[in-house]
Amino acid sequence: MTLTRLEETPRLGRLYAKAVTSARGRHGDRLPDITLELLEATIDRDHLASYADVCGFRHTDVLPVTYPHVLAFPLAVSIMVDPSFPFALPGLVHVANRITQKRALRADERLSLTVSAADLREHPRGRQFDLRTEASVEGDSVWTESSTYLHRGPSSGASPSPRQATTSSPARGGGSGWGPPTAIWRVPRNIGRRYAAVSGDVNPIHLNPLAARLFGFRRAIAHGMWLKARCLAAFEGRLPDALTAQVEFKSPLLLPSTVRFTSHPQGEGWTFAVAEARSGRPHLSGSVH
Repeated sequence: MTLTRLEETPRLGRLYAKAVTSARGRHGDRLPDITLELLEATIDRDHLASYADVCGFRHTDVLPVTYPHVLAFPLAVSIMVDPSFPFALPGLVHVANRITQKRALRADERLSLTVSAADLREHPRGRQFDLRTEASVEGDSVWTESSTYLHRGPSSGASPSPRQATTSSPARGGGSGWGPPTAIWRVPRNIGRRYAAVSGDVNPIHLNPLAARLFGFRRAIAHGMWLKARCLAAFEGRLPDALTAQVEFKSPLLLPSTVRFTSHPQGEGWTFAVAEARSGRPHLSGSVH
């Protein structure tokens, strides 16, 4: 594994431009054997407050559990636009995300971040892989994330492992079996642009309905990590400092939309789901414990 240490956070606008110009001709059966590292990233409190506003969190010096994802995302995109990466970034589908936090993180701490790609494997609709992120404070690992992405295309026909089946299982979140909703959310048309402004994720499918149609969507769609953050914000004040929060993204959330959020206690944690309010079409299912 080659470790590359970055002096500053890469600019996502430039990375997305590179993703478009280098999309053609990518192929291969291996992920790049590289790890990107950014040491002692500082937290901008104004940015943290803007993120909290967009995602529904309270203003506090304790970081939302999803916030380090935003800090590390430019490193993840840097890997996906590297010449050795086998898939074009446009068209990749974010299908699952799992975050484990050992303790609460604070805005006055400096987070050192590492990101790598791993575990390229079969999926019934193509191939999938994980982007793995670790955040540490003074050498102590405090936060980890695995984001699973799908590259749609021919599959070898191999049966997915039980873990692989998790990201391709039939939708069960948000349907009638969940009972009455906990809340009804009206997701505004501009939430894609607002989240892009704080996350740097300026993928056009979240910003522009015309661009979204080029990728098969009727309208612009919400960011999956905005939806996960919005769900966790609904539990604020009821979650422990040490937790694991995992979700599966079931179907795109078109903007604007009205959705129902449903949650149930399970053991020492919760299960939750988001579905289209009228049809019950599931957008996300997850758990936190």
